[in-house]
Amino acid sequence: MEPSKAFCPNSACCARGQIGADNIVIHDRKRQRYRCTRCRKTFSARKGTMLEGLRKPTELIVIVVTLLSYGCPLQAIVHAFGLDERTVASWRDRAGVHCQRVHQDVVETAQLDLEHVQADEIRVKGCKMVAWMGLAIMVKTRLWLAGTVSLTRDRALADRILQQVRRCAEPLKALLVLTDGWAAYPGSIKRAFREKVKDTPGRGRARLCLWPDLHIGTVIKRTQKKRVVEVTRTMSHGSQEEAERLLQQSQGGSVLNTAFIERLNATMRQRLATLTRKCRQGARRLRPLETGMYLLGTTYNLCWPHHELCKLTHEGRVCTPAMAAGLTDHIWSVSELLHYKVAPTPWVEPKRRGRQKKDAQTPVPVRKQPSNRALVRLRKGVLCSATG
Repeated sequence: MEPSKAFCPNSACCARGQIGADNIVIHDRKRQRYRCTRCRKTFSARKGTMLEGLRKPTELIVIVVTLLSYGCPLQAIVHAFGLDERTVASWRDRAGVHCQRVHQDVVETAQLDLEHVQADEIRVKGCKMVAWMGLAIMVKTRLWLAGTVSLTRDRALADRILQQVRRCAEPLKALLVLTDGWAAYPGSIKRAFREKVKDTPGRGRARLCLWPDLHIGTVIKRTQKKRVVEVTRTMSHGSQEEAERLLQQSQGGSVLNTAFIERLNATMRQRLATLTRKCRQGARRLRPLETGMYLLGTTYNLCWPHHELCKLTHEGRVCTPAMAAGLTDHIWSVSELLHYKVAPTPWVEPKRRGRQKKDAQTPVPVRKQPSNRALVRLRKGVLCSATG
């Protein structure tokens, strides 16, 4: 147990999320519990990880999650380890939720110079339903940037994908976004990559302006008898010359293409059992699709070395997409991923509302001056005492 690397997860504590603040001490070594000296609350050493509250051996959980991330069907794991099917499904969902938090903490806060991004969607045939999974990738480092699941292929799906990409990007950098011929993409890209500009001083609403170096390309493929017979490449926004320069700079080919996102789609279909065509593991709900997508995408970014990046034309060493993007310095293990803790936002003292109280001053005693008023008065011919 290392108290120096732990933080208080209590949302009401003034020292929450602070690492190295000397407010965490060991409360119980046998039960693996810490205690915060500020709020006096105790918490488990597994708090904030995927393993919180689980009593099965950690090694077994790591093996099961590793098999799930490689696309092993849930029924095969049940028969191999003698587990209940609901237990394995619960571990898959917990791992997916945890990987989503890790992705938001590691990738979406990185502010990367993306240069070249490709986006596409996958049609998912489930049990009595059809869903759509949208994905986006950074071409230069093969980093998976965004993913979302929806029952409909509409503008909201494209907006969610591009908003996630926007959170990963460094503002106002040159960017090329390539998509297929879906008409919703150009508008969603323009709504995502714009900044507030205040033209006039004083009060008034700011104007939303597109990034000056934003370029949007569209690649439309026409097939005949399941073979591509024609490819149409157009620029929806920006210049063709600048787009070709960004293609060469990111090593994304010589012409506009969507080959890299299509390769990621194939990886998703291979390793996510519910996406396999003509199978008996069809999804019945959106929740398993989303958690499985984040589990596979996060392990793809952090845990699995990428074959193309290991070549001398790219990094020239064994590395993952996260290492190529500068987010990590080593290959993560699945156990390290499941033990990763996402620190909550630091506590901020709430602002006081209403008027500020004036400094209380000690009242100075005032000596009452003697009054010259008469003590008695005449009422109806009788002297009566006068009330002060």
